Amino acid sequence: MHQSTKHSSDIHDSAISDELVGMLVSGHRQVTRPALDRLWEYYRNELDFGAVDERRPYRASQEQGLPHRLTRGPGEAARLMESGSGRREIVIENDIAWRLHTLVDFMFGKPVSIQSLAGDSEKAAAIEQVLTAALDAAGGIGFLQDMALLGGVYGYVDLLLRVDTAAGKGLGSATGDASARNAPSKPIDVERAARLASLFMIETVEAPRAIPVLDPSDYRRLVGYVVHHTQTLNEVDQGTMLSRLVDRNGRRRGRLATVDVTEVWTPSEVRIYHDNTLIERRVNVLGRLPVVHIQNLPQPFFYEGLSEVEPLIPLQDELNTRLSDRANRVTLQSFKMYLGKGIEDFTERPISPGQMWMTDNVDASIEAFGGDAANPSEEAHISEIREAMDKASAVTPVAAGLLRNKVGNLTSANALRIVMMGLLAKTEKKRQTYGKGIEKVCELVLHALDVMGVLRTTAAERRVCLHWPSPLPEDEGQRLRDAEVKLRIGVPREQVLRELGYGCGDQ
Repeated sequence: MHQSTKHSSDIHDSAISDELVGMLVSGHRQVTRPALDRLWEYYRNELDFGAVDERRPYRASQEQGLPHRLTRGPGEAARLMESGSGRREIVIENDIAWRLHTLVDFMFGKPVSIQSLAGDSEKAAAIEQVLTAALDAAGGIGFLQDMALLGGVYGYVDLLLRVDTAAGKGLGSATGDASARNAPSKPIDVERAARLASLFMIETVEAPRAIPVLDPSDYRRLVGYVVHHTQTLNEVDQGTMLSRLVDRNGRRRGRLATVDVTEVWTPSEVRIYHDNTLIERRVNVLGRLPVVHIQNLPQPFFYEGLSEVEPLIPLQDELNTRLSDRANRVTLQSFKMYLGKGIEDFTERPISPGQMWMTDNVDASIEAFGGDAANPSEEAHISEIREAMDKASAVTPVAAGLLRNKVGNLTSANALRIVMMGLLAKTEKKRQTYGKGIEKVCELVLHALDVMGVLRTTAAERRVCLHWPSPLPEDEGQRLRDAEVKLRIGVPREQVLRELGYGCGDQ
């Protein structure tokens, strides 16, 4: 019993075999990836200019959710045109994308300031400067917005810290040995640490590329991490010998070469495969998984979080169906049609003001039908679908700047908060999940700098907190008056400046 004991990381590393990685990648490609792609298609609603008929030069992604009576194939549409039935109108209104963008704007529409909780003020200022450099190198607020967008679409997003980009720059040893960490502390070289941190790559790993390896006894704990994707190379695919024989002229195929890349991360090593062939194996100098998992919204007992897109897909399909039905009804009823009986050459005489017909047939008649008419049940149904999407997403048109009825009479911030209470509550909840993820990334960056011997910190000194700005418009004068009151009662000047949105370089 005692002789068989091993370090936990060694057990987990040995458990992630090539066979296990192959099964995880295969299952991800066949089961998980199609569902994730469907979420992106409904958010993006990309136009396909390929397999469509000549009467409509594109096909939207959300058309896949329409009933067959609206999405007949090009051949069926042509037969309907020849028979006089006409082509069905398709109306797609993407009510998912603008709601998701509004959530991102409320989350990261303004910069977020980072405050170090280190006890030493000099070290705290150095840590804040280093973390700011690392996040700016990752893309700044654009990086945060991309993170929130991908998390909202797929339900979760992962952040991977790559320190190999800083290797060979002469700024750190990257050995991570115990002797380097136990060496006497030196004065902090902030510029050197900031330059090294800016060389780190904080990569946003979207769900279609992420394959987590979870602890069998704890779904919240990662024991390994696999990143799998197809990479396009700057090479021309020559094709196989058979394909060259089929082409009599021996012309090259106009297709770029691709390779399936699989990265296996464990606390002790990193393995990289190209088309299932191991091409690189190196030591993980950090000694831990450099991965931070962020759930968009918490989902108990699941690694994945809750997506903003998934609950809106059935409602989006119903909305597009009813809008298409209304378009077909309007097309049919927006103009009057006439039924002429017993009148010679009726079809050759246009219906116009002053036009007259004459006939000796006493039974002749002209009957008008059609014309647009009110359909209150249809309008009520469409309105109820939109309201259901408002409740499911907690994003109302008011948040996007669309004012209706008496909403435009709001004159106080409290009244505006009541109207957007659901959106503000969801924003606060998401700030908790994404905020924890940002704090963990900052801690991971400081851990990497400590391992490289550039900025020595303890676990307690790596703790940070975030200061979020208000998502609602604010009176700048009132904010400044509140700041003066806080200064008079003893609130630290640095904290007041952070709440006002001023960083370390702006003071």
